[in-house]
Amino acid sequence: MKGQESTVTVREAAAAAEGAMSRVALLHLSFSRTIVDALGEGRGKDLIVKAIMDYGQRITERVNQGKPDLPAFGVYEDSGQDEEGRYYARGCTLAKVFKEHDALDLGCLYCYVDAAKWMAKDANAKMIHLTCEACGDENCTFDVVATTEEERRSFSERDSEWRKIDPRLHEYE
Repeated sequence: MKGQESTVTVREAAAAAEGAMSRVALLHLSFSRTIVDALGEGRGKDLIVKAIMDYGQRITERVNQGKPDLPAFGVYEDSGQDEEGRYYARGCTLAKVFKEHDALDLGCLYCYVDAAKWMAKDANAKMIHLTCEACGDENCTFDVVATTEEERRSFSERDSEWRKIDPRLHEYE
């Protein structure tokens, strides 16, 4: 629609973003299933998490350049901070797709992106899941806590031990 101005409603924008996020979830599942089938569960999941670490780093670099991260609508039904200052999200579009495909075991690996983005921004802190929809929980709740020297080393070296960074995800996967 070159040269024409167009207006969309918030509902239309949210639906478009939800569609795009659903495709991201499907892409993650397709790559993850292919990798695990080719390499086996242990090596495959290690490689997937290493890719997610790189992905988180790339997202942070773009955000640091002033480019957008996630859209305001269509990713979650509700998100923000609770009275204790912890972050939360409900109705995650990606988790819904992972559930629809009975693939929470691979889908939850995507969620390592939260710790990776945070550590790429500030290696001395990590965002972890206290609950995670992609692990079958009712919603996601997050906390930001200090990292250890070992976690920072593991992140910088892209060591597979980094998977322990988020206890809720590591416990589930």
